[in-house]
Amino acid sequence: MNYQQILEDIYDEIKPYAHQGKVADYIPALAKVNPDQFGICITTIKGDTYTLGQVDTPFSIQSITKVFSLAYSFSILGDMLWQRVGKEPSGTAFNSLIQLEVENIPRNPFINAGAIVVADTLLSHLKSPEEDYLEFVRTISGNPRIDYNREVAASEKEKGYLNTAIANLLKYHGNLNNDIDDVLRFYFLQCSIEMSCRDLSKAFLPFANHKCAFHFGNVHLTASQVKRINAIMQTCGFYDEAGEFSYLVGLPGKSGVGGGINAVYPGRYSVAVWSPRLNSKGNSVMGIKALELLTTRTRESIF
Repeated sequence: MNYQQILEDIYDEIKPYAHQGKVADYIPALAKVNPDQFGICITTIKGDTYTLGQVDTPFSIQSITKVFSLAYSFSILGDMLWQRVGKEPSGTAFNSLIQLEVENIPRNPFINAGAIVVADTLLSHLKSPEEDYLEFVRTISGNPRIDYNREVAASEKEKGYLNTAIANLLKYHGNLNNDIDDVLRFYFLQCSIEMSCRDLSKAFLPFANHKCAFHFGNVHLTASQVKRINAIMQTCGFYDEAGEFSYLVGLPGKSGVGGGINAVYPGRYSVAVWSPRLNSKGNSVMGIKALELLTTRTRESIF
């Protein structure tokens, strides 16, 4: 498969979408990002890498970090985690309060309510949560220079009214064990991590290699647990656009409002794409189109 030529052909085809959508301007620090950027990186299980565009430019990964926090918490708690957060698609916006008010526990770990609960579990079990979490992300990506962007984290905290409401509702229902401010501070830090497409493509490769156990630092997952994380990415990784992503792309993945998307073709590769302009669901316009064309051209999807 000539992935390099396919990436170049895809880029030519998605150029008309370059100015559709807008950046996540409800987070002041992200509103300043140059929206006219694009990068895509494929890393195969065999170790080959194919790139196009700004693949080494760090950006705020935002909700993509929820895959890493889920992996870390799942490795600690195992199936006990599912007593506090569900595994079902939400069908509502990522920051919605509606289902949480009715159901009391978050639908899945990739909406904000679920990720806040997962952050709470890590605060309870890690000796140095901020340092331990960052070290895990650095280890899985192979890049020791990855760091939090504290300006972005502070910006999210400044405008984090809905997340504060979510945390208070979780606390009311007994689903947060730590102080609300501490949980939110850690959650915002996780979302602020900056990585490049190259970093993300490497970091998700263990999920593509789903028939092997997962051992990175203190995080250990069985092959069965890796498979289950992939399943949650497939059904819940794109908020209330998860069904549309499955229909168009057909790969497990996770998006973030920083404009990044990571997806895996199990047994073959991990692919990361970044373009900051988002659609109304909070997903990258050019990113989704690029991945749709990738699986169409290669005929490689899980379906």
